[in-house]
Amino acid sequence: MYFTDRGIEELVERRGAEEVSISWLGERLREFVDLNPEFETPVERLATWLARHDADDDE
Repeated sequence: MYFTDRGIEELVERRGAEEVSISWLGERLREFVDLNPEFETPVERLATWLARHDADDDE
């Protein structure tokens, strides 16, 4: 188990039944980076990965 798995598990346990919009997620990511600018690159990589996640399936 990766260290980050604990945070992911907590997210799923606390908010697993909720549905959120991509706009809401984008705002939370921006807010997080504003508060933690040292995480700008990993958040950018995550957002790009999520944006392109099924792009390969379309080809």
